[in-house]
Amino acid sequence: MEFRILGPLAVARADGRPAVLGGRKPRTLLAALLLARGRVVPDERLISLLWADNRPSTVDAQLCTYVSRLRKGLGRPSRLVRTGGGYLLAHGGTVDAEEFERLASAGHDELRAGRATRAACLFGAALDLWRGPVLADVAEPLRAGESARFEELRLAVLEGRIEADVMAGDHVRAVPDATGLVLEHPLRERARALLMAALCASGRQADAVAEYHRGRRILAERLGIAPGPVLRAAYQRVLSG
Repeated sequence: MEFRILGPLAVARADGRPAVLGGRKPRTLLAALLLARGRVVPDERLISLLWADNRPSTVDAQLCTYVSRLRKGLGRPSRLVRTGGGYLLAHGGTVDAEEFERLASAGHDELRAGRATRAACLFGAALDLWRGPVLADVAEPLRAGESARFEELRLAVLEGRIEADVMAGDHVRAVPDATGLVLEHPLRERARALLMAALCASGRQADAVAEYHRGRRILAERLGIAPGPVLRAAYQRVLSG
């Protein structure tokens, strides 16, 4: 089975058909079990995610009902196991978030080793798995924390690919990707440092210098701080050519 959480929650069964997951509560239940990665999720944790402070008097029975529906939707009842005062999901399939993290880790390893082209390919494969905000259709308590965590991972991977592209001399892709990232996250100093590197490497040193001063103004106006070591080091590299 294929489980996808990098966007709206989706499951492709072994026979290729999409699993019928139902509404927000069974989706939240499945997402919590997937994120636990084979560990038991206690009943109390599941109940808190599904009902927050509005627990019905029949909450235990309702939890059992959602578990039953989920087992039916997944097609193999034995996948969702009751144990130790909670549930675990022994799915035996693939999860896009886990594949994303594996590719990202491998990409960073290749980048540190100086194999820029290989790193860019791995980062690109990781980014291709992204279909939108993580767990866009599950309950807010679970979505909020996980979405922020995975979004930070996505940004780090995008920055990694931009750095790899600069190292490999692919400025045609690096400059627009870095420009878009800076526009989306103007306070992210690493993104701006990468844009400066891409501009300088493509022969646009004056634009790189201007980008540094633009970032310095934004940091001063919005946060009242000066550029940090990453941005300052990028500026010195630009000045030295």
